[in-house]
Amino acid sequence: MFPAMLLAVSVVALIQFTVYYWRAIVAGVAAKPLSNLILTAAGLTDESLGSADFEAILNVHELTPCLKTGQGRLQAVRAYYRVAQALGRVLPQLAAWTEREMATCSRYVAVLVDQRMERNLACAAEMRAC
Repeated sequence: MFPAMLLAVSVVALIQFTVYYWRAIVAGVAAKPLSNLILTAAGLTDESLGSADFEAILNVHELTPCLKTGQGRLQAVRAYYRVAQALGRVLPQLAAWTEREMATCSRYVAVLVDQRMERNLACAAEMRAC
């Protein structure tokens, strides 16, 4: 009985640590500065991205080619965004928190797309130089 309880507590603690670690990584990337390139491409005018800008940024992500294999997977962020969105609808008392989380997801995707676009432009410039 005791080993089963210990295993259950350990698994829950591991899952909790994993979620907090993942959220810290997302917040760290989202804090990086953006260039005007991504804002222009997404049709946004202000650098303060909100939760409503997530789909516009994902549209830009879908349009930009990925030059490296294994990159461009945003399923976890999309799922987290959808869960936060659903929680905000179901539990109105969490609306402010879910709005912040969704804005962080938008900013995270914008930074990744911005980096991807800069790599693509650098590659194109390198090819033109040949």
